[in-house]
Parts: sequence; C-alpha cells; structure tokens
Amino acid sequence: MATFCGIIAILMWGLLAVLSVYSADIPPFQLLFVCFAVSCSLVVIKRLVKKEPVLRKPHLTPRQWAVAIGGLFGFHFCYFLALRFAPPIEASLIGYLWPLLLGVAVANAHQRYFAFAGGIFGFIGCGILVTGGEGVNFKSEFVLGYSLALVCAFIWSGYSWFMSSTNSHVEDIGWISGAVAVLALVAHLLLEENHWQFSYQAWVSAIMLGLGPVGGAFYLWDAGLKFGNKALLASSSFATPVISSIALYVFGMSALSAAVGLAIAFILVGALMSNALPALFMRFVVLKRNI
Repeated sequence: MATFCGIIAILMWGLLAVLSVYSADIPPFQLLFVCFAVSCSLVVIKRLVKKEPVLRKPHLTPRQWAVAIGGLFGFHFCYFLALRFAPPIEASLIGYLWPLLLGVAVANAHQRYFAFAGGIFGFIGCGILVTGGEGVNFKSEFVLGYSLALVCAFIWSGYSWFMSSTNSHVEDIGWISGAVAVLALVAHLLLEENHWQFSYQAWVSAIMLGLGPVGGAFYLWDAGLKFGNKALLASSSFATPVISSIALYVFGMSALSAAVGLAIAFILVGALMSNALPALFMRFVVLKRNI
C-alpha cells in the first residue's frame, strides 16, 4: 500500500506541466505560496473532520525541520532560478538526475551497481523525451543555471533519502508546508510584483496544484519512502516526464512523438535492472554456493 502511495505521487507530478500551463499568470513564488498553503490546510481539514487537536505538536527534530524545509523550499527556489539562468530543456534534463542519485542512495550494497546502471538507462530515457530525441547544446554562458539545476537534483534526492530514514510522522508534512508557504510569501514580496487579481482558471489550477503535484503528493511520497519499496519508487520516478508528455497530449497542449515510446522502453529497462536483476543475481550466487 505504501509503495502504491509513492506511485500515486509520481502520477501527480506528471500532471504538474498541465496545471502549470493553466496557472502560468501567477508568479512562481506566489504560486508556491498558494500551493503550500493548500498543502498545509489538508492536515488542518483532516483533523477538524476527525475532531482531533489541530495544533498537535510535530514529531520533528531541529535537524529534520532544517532538512525538510530546505528540501521543499530549496528545491523550488533553485529550480525557478535555474530556469531563469539556463534554457529549460538543459535545466530540466540535469534536474532529472535526482532519481538516479536517490536510487543509488537507497540501494543495498549488492544492489548499488544495478541501481546505478538502471538509473543510467532511466536517465537516458528522460533525456530522449526532454530533448525530443535531439541533442542538447550546453553553453558556458549558462553554467550558473546548469549548476542550480544540479543543486536541485542533489537537494531532492537528499531530501527524499533523509526523510525516508526518519521517524517523523507523515502528517508533519503539513507543518513543513506551512513553513515553506511563509518563506515563499517572503520571496514573492521581495522578488516579484505583488497583485492577486487572477482569472478563475488560474486560481482553480493553483488550488489543484496544492492538492496534487505541489502539496498532496508530498504526503504520499513521504509515506511511500518511509514504508514502501524505495528502490522501485526511485526507478519509477523516471516515468514522470513520460506521464507529463501524455497528459499534455490528452489536454491538447502538445503532440506525442516517437520519442515517448523510446523513452518508455529505456525507463522500463532501467527499472528492471534496478529491481529485478539484483534478486536474480543473489539467487544465482546462492545456487552457485550450494552446488
């Protein structure tokens, strides 16, 4: 069940691009504030419905507070800046290194080489999809943006690995979301034009983002990593751009290309290498020892 929660989170992230298009009129940090405010409200509503204490003390140490807030806010902060200082294709491709890093981090000693090899295949699949099967053109003038995208990959993989090994409660994501919402509001007031007159469509999309990809998904991801199959979730995360491409096609925002099928093939091979081959290898070792 926990692994299924993590898979649902990945599916939600696949809808990020569609909802982002509909909410494009809202500045990034202002949108982030709305999303995390909605995310925080999920726990409040749940506790009110169940008649539980709303302000129940979080089960977070100072280190967990720092890593969680730094992970959720730091990732988005660096990602927005990466898109400002580098072309989106190259920045997105570098950012998709995070499933590879997470897969290696959560793998057991005998799984690590398989996780790395499978992660390479998954990353190639992402690269084919993000670039449309064409080459990428890295330029020295965008090195700051590339660096920020790489920082994003390390932040999210590090956050995911750290939270998967803590004893914090999944509901504590609500407290963390509240803190991130405050930081996002401060960033908005300092860096962006402040106004709140947006279309009905933009507001609905922002709320949907908070309920899903940039909010509710974080609760599911936390549950999946804490209690589910971490290796499977890491390798499955490479499917996010595939889901995104299909969602954009379904909503009439883009066309599907042959790159989608090729990307799926690489990602599936990578997932099999990361998850099935280690078990087969260990069976072979045990069988060989018994002969």
